[in-house]
Amino acid sequence: MSATLTIRDESATGQLFRSFLLELATDVTTVRELIRARVEQEVSAYNARPAEAPFNGLVQPVGAEVVLNGFKPRHAIDAKEQADRAVEAFARHQFFLLLDDRQVDDLDELIVVRDVSKISFVTLVPLVGG
Repeated sequence: MSATLTIRDESATGQLFRSFLLELATDVTTVRELIRARVEQEVSAYNARPAEAPFNGLVQPVGAEVVLNGFKPRHAIDAKEQADRAVEAFARHQFFLLLDDRQVDDLDELIVVRDVSKISFVTLVPLVGG
């Protein structure tokens, strides 16, 4: 069964940066696959926009310059590379995930998500350079 989740990007102090919906093909996934799905969705949406739009994603794309409200990549972003960088950032504890206010910290942890589930990506350090 598929699931549509509310994703929240927050600071460690609880400041909300943005909120959006993420569609998953299944309601049972791993933390790793959840991160990858989130990044793949945001990269796909960015690559479909006009070139002058800033990228506002989980980690800074390779070679992108920091601009107001995001990053300015010089070319289309590679979704696989960006997802790999996000998974590495999670493994290095640059951000953590809260699933319905419960911290999940193992990339291979199996999680069951429901349409009412809330996923918070909480940044601990700026994710410049992934």
